[in-house]
Amino acid sequence: MRQLPAPRDDGYDVVCIGETMAMFTSANGRPLATRPPVTMEVGGAESNVACGLAALGHRVAWLSRLGADPFGDRILAELGARGVDTGGVEVDPAGRTGVYFKDPGPAGTAVYYYRSGSAASAMGPATATAPAAQAARIVHVSGITAALSDSCARLLDAVLVQRAPGAAPVSFDVNYRPKLWPPAAAAPVLLRLAQAADLVFVGLDEAGTLWQVASAGQLRELMPAVPLLVIKDAERGAFSFSAAEGGIEVPAPAVEVVEPVGAGDAFAAGYLSALLAGRGAVTRLRTGHLMAAAALRSVGDLAEAPPRQVLERQLALDEAAWAALRIPGSGGRAGEDLVGHGDVATGGVGVRADGVGAGDQIPGGVLGERR
Repeated sequence: MRQLPAPRDDGYDVVCIGETMAMFTSANGRPLATRPPVTMEVGGAESNVACGLAALGHRVAWLSRLGADPFGDRILAELGARGVDTGGVEVDPAGRTGVYFKDPGPAGTAVYYYRSGSAASAMGPATATAPAAQAARIVHVSGITAALSDSCARLLDAVLVQRAPGAAPVSFDVNYRPKLWPPAAAAPVLLRLAQAADLVFVGLDEAGTLWQVASAGQLRELMPAVPLLVIKDAERGAFSFSAAEGGIEVPAPAVEVVEPVGAGDAFAAGYLSALLAGRGAVTRLRTGHLMAAAALRSVGDLAEAPPRQVLERQLALDEAAWAALRIPGSGGRAGEDLVGHGDVATGGVGVRADGVGAGDQIPGGVLGERR
């Protein structure tokens, strides 16, 4: 794939396409069966990415369909307040907005979806031709959309497999959801879509479920032609593979986890932000980790991004200081970090003065051409 398109005054850095729902969860962390106070939030993989990118200063749009109901109104208000352009969203007067519930418990958080027949499930190939999608430097989608309906599956085919020559590069997060479809049905569809993408995000755990791979190397062998493959290995770290940079691994910082839902979307937002800025592989992976850490410290899907100067300070840590990075739970301030014995002040131990992460390089055309 060629270089990213240059920014346009009338365009977007990223356009994200997919369903967003109203999310209800316990306000005090107790299980829903105990009748706790409940809060309503907004959640959707692709709009989570859009909000993360907007928080990092990018011009972003979100395309989807919503019902003409209070839930849809809340979603539009929330995303708009976070700097996401929602002008291309279709509001269906006869449709309804999907909802889901997060139920915290001692063994973790269970998620219950009520999205069948939602307004978003009526999206189709026409969404791929929306003006915003034509004005994007990157289009971002996820495998969730393929499971929502036949028309949504055709939408992803149009975005990825059948796109016209010269169309924007496409970022694809596999995002396998077992509650939407079984592995036997999902595996061939998601593999075909991933192999058509320019940038793929995939978790090693979901890859094992779908395609029975046990390592990042095996997964790269399964997708050798993907120009830029990013593999997330939970709390252990992440890998990237490209022809220009080879294979690179960056460990994840230790985080006091409050709630894991939304961390993968935050990682994708951080990675895409650094890619748009022309940063090298190490910095791209680190930015993903730091954004994911912010989401892990939050109860909601949409977390506050670290302040830019804190983010840049952490990105500039050398390898030893990065390995020692500890990010506290929700009691800490956004972007607060603990490294080693407090050696994190700008210009202190483990920080490079040039602001470039250890081992970082910024090659041209990292996305390369499809092989």
